[in-house]
Amino acid sequence: MKKYRVTVNGTVYEIELEELTGAAPAPATAPAAPAPAPSAPAGGEQVTSPMPGTILAVNVAAGDTVKRGQVLMILEAMKMENEIMCPCDGRIASVNTSKGASVESGTLLCVIQ
Repeated sequence: MKKYRVTVNGTVYEIELEELTGAAPAPATAPAAPAPAPSAPAGGEQVTSPMPGTILAVNVAAGDTVKRGQVLMILEAMKMENEIMCPCDGRIASVNTSKGASVESGTLLCVIQ
């Protein structure tokens, strides 16, 4: 075992590392592909929540045609109203939230085709 002192953001940590000599490295395995969201059609652009908060308004419905930069929803987080903008031109394939819903960071809000 070898001891090391590491400083991270001004905090000092002492760590011990074991040196493996003559041991073959563990074989690398490919990570499993994440399962697609159940309501996301193949090839659709997923719009997710950038932060936890509450949906104040949903300005689109399934089937609506949208343009890049259009406001899809309003998300309230930390007493601020945040506009969720459309990342691309397309058609709304599904809306996965509703007004008043609490969402976490990364929650699927809608899918654009």
